[in-house]
Amino acid sequence: MKAAGILRGGTIPAIAVVDRTGTVVGWTQAAEELTGYPATDILGRPIGTLLPSDGQGGEPPGTHLPSTGFMEVRRRDGEVVIVRTEAAPLTLDDDAGTRQGFWLVSAIAAATDLSTSALLESLISSFPIAMAIWDKNLRCVWRNEASEQLGDGYPYYRNDRSLTEPIEGIDTEAVQDAMRKVLADGQPVIDREAHWSYEGQERALSISLSPLVGADGRPLGVCSVALDFSNSKARDRLKLLREASVRLASTLDVRKTAQELAELSIPVLADYMTVDLCEEMLPGAEPLQRLAASEAGIPVFRRAGMASVHDGVPESLWGRNEAVFVPQGSPFMEVLHTRRPHFEPVLDTSPGTWLDLNPDRSRTMRARGVHSLIVIPLQARGDVLGVAAFARTSNPAPFTRDDLLLAEELFARAALSLDNARQYTRERQTALALQRDLLPDGLSGTDTVEVASRYLPSDRHKGVGGDWYDAIHLPGSRLALVVGDVTGHGINAAATMGRLRTAVRTLAYLDLPPDQLLTHLDHLMAKDARGFDVTSATCLYTVYDPRTGRCTMAAAGHPPPAIVTPSGDVTFPSLPAGTPIGVGLGTFQSHDLHLPAGTLLALYTDGLIETRHADLDTGMARLGDTLARAASRSATLECVCTTVIGSIVDDTPEDDIALLMARIQA
Repeated sequence: MKAAGILRGGTIPAIAVVDRTGTVVGWTQAAEELTGYPATDILGRPIGTLLPSDGQGGEPPGTHLPSTGFMEVRRRDGEVVIVRTEAAPLTLDDDAGTRQGFWLVSAIAAATDLSTSALLESLISSFPIAMAIWDKNLRCVWRNEASEQLGDGYPYYRNDRSLTEPIEGIDTEAVQDAMRKVLADGQPVIDREAHWSYEGQERALSISLSPLVGADGRPLGVCSVALDFSNSKARDRLKLLREASVRLASTLDVRKTAQELAELSIPVLADYMTVDLCEEMLPGAEPLQRLAASEAGIPVFRRAGMASVHDGVPESLWGRNEAVFVPQGSPFMEVLHTRRPHFEPVLDTSPGTWLDLNPDRSRTMRARGVHSLIVIPLQARGDVLGVAAFARTSNPAPFTRDDLLLAEELFARAALSLDNARQYTRERQTALALQRDLLPDGLSGTDTVEVASRYLPSDRHKGVGGDWYDAIHLPGSRLALVVGDVTGHGINAAATMGRLRTAVRTLAYLDLPPDQLLTHLDHLMAKDARGFDVTSATCLYTVYDPRTGRCTMAAAGHPPPAIVTPSGDVTFPSLPAGTPIGVGLGTFQSHDLHLPAGTLLALYTDGLIETRHADLDTGMARLGDTLARAASRSATLECVCTTVIGSIVDDTPEDDIALLMARIQA
């Protein structure tokens, strides 16, 4: 039934008279308009003619109507409409004076019925919530005025519009499934979140669905209640906390974390926001104690993050990483000392306040219209890390207690992230310093062997790994070359690398052959495992004797070296693989090669040749091709190292890389 058909009956109910057998004996003009049946076509027929079939044959259900309730009526054109009926017994005398029993049945379309009740209409129309009734074909048969406010983004909220009709750019499959489930099991769906996309705009709805049950107990349709909370302040705040949790967990950089916090707070919570951290949170900057006090106060913090609804953050007197000067009587010092928030919903700018102590800040705040202020401490594990300040300028509403609670909740999470970042930064700097001290500084070759090296940390581990290399001078002008790779990263790997490098040097000075040196190193690491916080390491150890031209090498689970002959051919000798250092098996064998003058030897760790997209064999073939092109006699060894790294390594290597190259001189 079309919407016009529903309204065609107006507010006059359709009336029918039915005898005890269910035969129609009376019919009004309103009944004809509602059903499409003229009196000549319906009189003398069963009232069941107007009821949809149950699909199982036989007489349609509900032939004998109940006293009142909702039901479906099938129009003459086959369409089904939901109506509200009332049936009352009626007694009449026939021509012989005998009293006969009849039913007086009145019906009105459900949409019209809802619209004609003045009280109900007033109540429903005043609801700021979209309401609608959908029939079993998911077609809208009634809606309230609030649904019209949804706009063009919700075209299905139109009378006689079905959710099954495809509209480009709108997907209603989830809503259809939910409605069909309600029709099937009769169970309501309460407060289901649905996302609606239309012309590039994302909208969020809270939808509740309830079954519309007929007088016979069968579902006739679904009543929907939809609340558009796309612009809900509560939703924005929950989104802020959720996004903060995700973004704060993705970085261990103190400055980046602070800046992301400031940007997240704008404009949901504040128009202008700053994060100022104590000196120990930002190592590497000039100590604040060296800065002289000024009219604005003493240097207490460094600005780590700031954001504003205005371009360029004009409210801030200091840029990121700059020292922030604070007067003693200001809310910032108060929060730092008391560890309690400062809440000033209406900022007092009258003479005699703390702003008099800071003229520059006072002028800026007045010029930018700062009228509401919150300052909270950043605390984690008993330490005060800094303060965060929130201000409103463009938003005329003052901060509320709810705003204060949100700010405290946000920065309670943030403080832990900042403290984790601080501890990570400390460990990283310690490990970097340790690694710098443990790696050789300025390798030197001999009169007969030229050496060059490169070390590249991976970005994933911020420069701290267990790769190492060394060149050790031995008696008789011999030169030992070693490259190793400790499993793991961080300070433990760096410390273990330093112990292994020291142990290799000590064993090398004992003038042990390569296989025996690796055996002693393996036993040492396996025996004193408690001194090594990682379980294993790979190593390649070679000794070159210029008097014989012989190079003896042994590997402990390490890839073989690349050898470039004077003619430019590249080979990878088949060394006995050996077991990694720390296993305790000591299964190593030495391998001898003759290296004529002009030969180039490249030792490396697996980060140079192995990636997620290429295995060791592919990486070794790529290294061989690069060396063949780069290792000409006219190229310096430093240039060869640069070419190899530049040709093979991406901007962000997946693993640490150590490369040690040697060229045999004439």
